[in-house]
Amino acid sequence: MNTSEISKIHKNILAELSASLGKTDKDEIERLCDAITTAKRIFISGSGRSGLVMKCFAMRLMHLGFNVYVVGEVTTQSIRKGDLVIIGTGSGETKNAINISEGAKSFGANIGVITAFPDSSVGNLANIIVKIFAPSVKAGRSSSIVSQQPMGNLFEQCLLLLTDSIIIKLMLDLSIDEKTMFARHANLE
Repeated sequence: MNTSEISKIHKNILAELSASLGKTDKDEIERLCDAITTAKRIFISGSGRSGLVMKCFAMRLMHLGFNVYVVGEVTTQSIRKGDLVIIGTGSGETKNAINISEGAKSFGANIGVITAFPDSSVGNLANIIVKIFAPSVKAGRSSSIVSQQPMGNLFEQCLLLLTDSIIIKLMLDLSIDEKTMFARHANLE
C-alpha cells in the first residue's frame, strides 16, 4: 500500500464521519445534555468497542464533576429513581444493553441510548434517543448508510466524536474550563 492509497482511505473515513454526524439531530443531543445535567447520578454502559468509547465518556463526565459510574464495575452503586443510564449500542439489540435498560426502567431511572437503530429493543425502552447514522453488523438488518470501514467502525468513531462534542457543549453550558477538569484528573498514575 502506498501513501496515495492511505491518503484516500483517510479522506474517505473523514467524509463518512462528516456525513454521518451531520445527520445527527441536534435536538436529540440537547435532550440528552439536559438529562445529564438534571440527573442525580449517571450510569454509563456499552459492550465491546462501544463500551470502551462509553468509558471514555464516563471519564470526561467525571472530569466535569458529575457523579458517574460505569455499569459492571465493582464500585458502581445501585441505580434508582432520578438517575440516568446512558447506553451506547450500535444495534440496540445487545443482550446486556437490553437487560440493563429493563433493570434501569424497573427501578424508575431514565434511559438514554445512542444507537444506529432507534426502533430496536433498547430504543423502545429509552426515554431519550440519539441516532447515529451508521451501519451496525450486529443489527441483523440493513442500513441506509454504507461504509468502507469494517464491522462497526463508523458507529464507534461517531460515538466517540458525538460524546466528545457533548462534553464540550456541557463545558460551555456549565462554564467549566479545562483547568477545572484537569484538577479532577487521576493523579495516582
